[in-house]
Amino acid sequence: MELLDPLQNPTLAAAPFFVLSLAVELAAFRWLETDDGLRGYERKDARTSILMGLGSIVSSAVFKLGTLVVFVAVSVYLAPWHLPTDVWWSWALLILGLDLAFYLQHRFVHRVRVGWAAHQAHHSSEYFNFSTALRQKWNPWAEALFWLPLPFLGFEPWTLYVAFSINLIFQFFVHTERIDRMWLPIELVLNTPSHHRVHHGSDPLYLDKNYAGMFIVWDRMFGTFQREVHRPTYGLTVPVDTYNVLRLQYGAYGELIRDVHRAARWRDKVGYVFMPPGWQPGERRAEAVQPRLDHADGEASRVETSQSA
Repeated sequence: MELLDPLQNPTLAAAPFFVLSLAVELAAFRWLETDDGLRGYERKDARTSILMGLGSIVSSAVFKLGTLVVFVAVSVYLAPWHLPTDVWWSWALLILGLDLAFYLQHRFVHRVRVGWAAHQAHHSSEYFNFSTALRQKWNPWAEALFWLPLPFLGFEPWTLYVAFSINLIFQFFVHTERIDRMWLPIELVLNTPSHHRVHHGSDPLYLDKNYAGMFIVWDRMFGTFQREVHRPTYGLTVPVDTYNVLRLQYGAYGELIRDVHRAARWRDKVGYVFMPPGWQPGERRAEAVQPRLDHADGEASRVETSQSA
């Protein structure tokens, strides 16, 4: 099966390196001198992240099988041309185009509540290390919407999954506090640990920033870039206080469903789904505040920020 072939799915080949990187980073936090501000690892938090990563393997497989049917149909019946898969420039265009699609869908899931309900699980950890990279969502439906133009533009459907695996492998290695800023040309073009630490910060300065997957140039072009000026406070704006993976994955959906059910008008029901997280009836998009599940009492808490991480 192609999806289980390391040549067709590079994340399988990279899995041993993920484990090795976790071990090396853990050893570095344990035995090397470090700044007091770095939190390192916490056993329950890391275990939860790894469990969420294992669950995402199953959900991703289902996602790939389902979307492959759609993408093949688009490629066969709608694409005006087909790009070759045996030339370097086609792969370069694909990696660049898919990374732009990642930026757009990443911005979407942060700014539209139904998208955030799926994505917030990835931001729920108050730690930032390689295990945090494994804390993946189990609901990757938004990716399919933003990948759909790629097979129409002539990219073979199976190549999308290979390119996305490369993208995910790259992103794994930006989830660390052990690497400070890198050489300036790299910082200007690529996503780096410094840039991605900002994205995971809940500080007001860092909210809604640095959506990049591989290339930080998208954030620089579209006005969402923020340089790291101090160590971020990681996690959601209201701590989740739970290690229950089902609540982490689906608790935000429960809050969304309750808000929609309680809304009296259809326009408000639609607003709760498609306006930013924290939106309330009568508010404009820019006035929305960010809701966070307070898992200590099960109620939605709201803070005056537009985004969580």
